[in-house]
Amino acid sequence: IKMAGDSRFPDVDTDVSERNEEMEIVVNVGGVRQVFYGDNLNQYPETRLAELINCLSGGYDSIFSLCDDYDPGKREFYFDRDPDAFKCIIDVYYFGEIHMKKGICPICFKNEMEFWKVDLKFLDDCCKTHLSEKKEELEEIARRVQLILDDLGVDASESRWKRCQKYIWKFLEKPESSYPARVIAVLSFLFILISSIVMCVGTIPDMQVTDAEGNRVEHPTLDSIETACIGWFTMEYVLRLIASPNKLHFALSFMNIVDVLAILPFYVSLTLTHLGAKLMELSNVQQAVQALRIMRIARIFKLARHSSGLQTLTYALKRSFKELGLLLMYLAVGIFVFSALGYTMEQSHPETLFKSIPQSFWWAIITMTTVGYGDIYPKTTLGKLNAAISFLCGVIAIALPIHPIINNFVRYYNKQRVLETAAKHELELMELNSAEGKAASSKSEFEGLVREGKEGPFYSSRLKVSHSDTFIHLLSEDKHYRTRLQSCK
Repeated sequence: IKMAGDSRFPDVDTDVSERNEEMEIVVNVGGVRQVFYGDNLNQYPETRLAELINCLSGGYDSIFSLCDDYDPGKREFYFDRDPDAFKCIIDVYYFGEIHMKKGICPICFKNEMEFWKVDLKFLDDCCKTHLSEKKEELEEIARRVQLILDDLGVDASESRWKRCQKYIWKFLEKPESSYPARVIAVLSFLFILISSIVMCVGTIPDMQVTDAEGNRVEHPTLDSIETACIGWFTMEYVLRLIASPNKLHFALSFMNIVDVLAILPFYVSLTLTHLGAKLMELSNVQQAVQALRIMRIARIFKLARHSSGLQTLTYALKRSFKELGLLLMYLAVGIFVFSALGYTMEQSHPETLFKSIPQSFWWAIITMTTVGYGDIYPKTTLGKLNAAISFLCGVIAIALPIHPIINNFVRYYNKQRVLETAAKHELELMELNSAEGKAASSKSEFEGLVREGKEGPFYSSRLKVSHSDTFIHLLSEDKHYRTRLQSCK
């Protein structure tokens, strides 16, 4: 606002005869000066820079609503913003698109674009992808922080049964929540390991006994250990199902389906053993029981629940479907071509092992994957040459997609560690802000009175509150918590 007698603010040029297209303005952003012309800025009239041309006729109220400071003599507008981001944003006036430079935080760059009133549609597609990845990271951090806050908070309005459900859920699903929960997680891991070992040891002939019908069966001691393990798995699954906040989502979860497949064969085989003999022949019952006992191998996948490395591998393979599909396509084409060539070249030999092209598929598979059992092999010179080319092509076809798959695994593993660290930092910062807020609330009124008394209201009105441009919106509808995300660097 122009003060009376203030020589720093001469009258603003309000000559309406001057055409906006020929007007020249100077913008100073963080010490970086840039000259703009009206014909370039008016291409995008809704942006902040284009509004600077029309604000001169509106007085200083209009000018200072758009910029931080203004020099009428030089017609220079001053902005306290990031100059590196500004250099990228002004490209829209010259090239019609924006590219985000390396090293700039995508979330902060998005906030800069919102300040300069430049639409995100001008951002290049590659930069939009980077921005969407950062948004997903922030949402993931917010989700993790919210889960931790939900675990720490206690809602007094909830019933005793709801609180008991939450306690059981944390006790069984979140080993990091307490020391007893970690003990239960270790105990569950040991039961899985013991059950897998018992399943393997039970197939050793020396560890088996003969039943009344003369059949070899597992040792009774091993059966007792197996029964105890299944009892633990059953109790664990039932308690987790009861405590689950969403029963349908719990039942359809992949890992919980694995748990059911690990438990169900024991009860089905037990039912068939005692009741199946009355409904079908004894031999059929034994075959069914043997087939179901093989399903016990599914319990080894329960280890993924307690291993972050196996979980990371699973997610990395999901992200590598394109690379795995490319690998399978290479192998499928090679198998078809080399098996057909091998069958054709080996027909001239009287003792050929290539009876048909479908039978040659097996030879092509074990050759291209460099296994080479030797049960089928070429005997002619051309057939051996075809085999040499096939396993060389197989090595190349397998090696090409491996590097992207490994990169996906390393990238996802590092990303999970960064997100975990960022969530911890966010919680620490929230606790620090909460403690500082309580300590500062008792002094705020006194300091405000002292400041107004010593420096006057004019000085107080010019103070600006420092804040961070990056915060997680999803944590609270009423409060914005600042964050120091290492992933934004």
